Amino acid sequence: MLKNTRAFNNTHITALTDLINNAVNDVIIEYAAVGHAVPSLDTLEPGPFQHLKDTPGRITRAIQIIEAACAQLCSSIAPPGSIMINKSLEHNEPACLLVVTEAKIADFLLDKPGGLPASELASYTDLDAMKLTRILRFLATNHCFKEVTPGVFANNRLSMKLLSSDPVSSLVCMFSDECLKSSAYLNETLTDHSEMDEGIAFRRATGYSFFEYHQTPQGLRKGNRFAKGMHGYNDVSGKSLMVKAYPWTSQLPDITICDVGGGHGDIILDLMKAHPHFKLVLQDQLQIIDMARKFWEEEYPEAIQTRVQLVPFDFFKDTAVQGCDFYYLCSILHDWPDTECVLILKNIRKAMKPGSRVIIHDTVLREAVCIPNQSEPKILLDGDTATQQSLQLDVAPEPLLPNYGVGCIRTYKVDITMLALMNAKARTLSEYIELGDKSSLRFEKLYKAGETDMMEFTSV
Repeated sequence: MLKNTRAFNNTHITALTDLINNAVNDVIIEYAAVGHAVPSLDTLEPGPFQHLKDTPGRITRAIQIIEAACAQLCSSIAPPGSIMINKSLEHNEPACLLVVTEAKIADFLLDKPGGLPASELASYTDLDAMKLTRILRFLATNHCFKEVTPGVFANNRLSMKLLSSDPVSSLVCMFSDECLKSSAYLNETLTDHSEMDEGIAFRRATGYSFFEYHQTPQGLRKGNRFAKGMHGYNDVSGKSLMVKAYPWTSQLPDITICDVGGGHGDIILDLMKAHPHFKLVLQDQLQIIDMARKFWEEEYPEAIQTRVQLVPFDFFKDTAVQGCDFYYLCSILHDWPDTECVLILKNIRKAMKPGSRVIIHDTVLREAVCIPNQSEPKILLDGDTATQQSLQLDVAPEPLLPNYGVGCIRTYKVDITMLALMNAKARTLSEYIELGDKSSLRFEKLYKAGETDMMEFTSV
């Protein structure tokens, strides 16, 4: 009798469906509050919550729960062999996305609500018509593009992100090109203990390190694509939330922030506009600084005349600019192994004055299992917009995995991407704290910022 009772216990399934229903209701309520219905896949007009920085936290959390619960429900119900075969075939989708994005199919379909025949699209792109039909039908089956009538395809909500004017399309190409190539060599790299290619799958695939490759004739165009794609990733991952996530309004009005390895400075731009008395020192390699100057002259010319310094800098060799109030590193450390990260942080530590703080803005991984009785550091949510309160690391509601599973899988995909591209890694909070300890930096607080987090350190 006990055996039969267990056999008919379906609470793990009904709990997942309850989570989905409740989260969907939250989404509907938030859209209704701004006078909108939740957009359908066929909707081409941008909705009110296109960008993460404009999306209410209630919707962000609801999406995370829906993604996690739907995936867990499918994995619980479908035959396990089917699930695993589907997973092993997932390389087909980025391969097809690269074809259609580089061919600018979404651009040709712009303002064509009735769609175009694949044969006509093929004539614009020099692709084989039947092969393009198969590729578009495959993508439409997974909800990117829409097959209007047999062999005729139109844009939908997802394919609009593949427009050449959208930086997300550049990011899709990079993930589907350089990253997919390196992933194909990951097993060989891990199992060949000869240390060939320095343990870097991308080097084994191309003969170059990632950044070296983008300086070669065959990689130069892709390097430019990478720079554009990072703009798309910044918005998708929530890096644009850095203005709201940290309590900048409580700082003195004339503080100086050093953006270490800040590229063009596009992440810090919004902060400088929001706080017109802050001063900025942007540090990166000389060729990057030259491009940054053009960027600021176009985007915020009055700031570069009075408040922004652009200083060439090699964070492996040079000490950062002395005496700044904040040293900000955005998505720098996940590009490098631990030894290099400690060197970067030590070169910042040398420049700090009493009271200086280091802000590491990066992906923070959570374990996929609850660790009982583990004391977690304090976290602060929404520094400028909510009551400050300390709390434990966010744990998903049961029966979801405690780290939200597929609801935050992109952060774990970034980790494996860094492994394949650079033999680098995303890290858990304890691993970041360990890097700080080795660099004479003490962890203070963590502030959530979308899919990323902002970790505050002070000098020891």
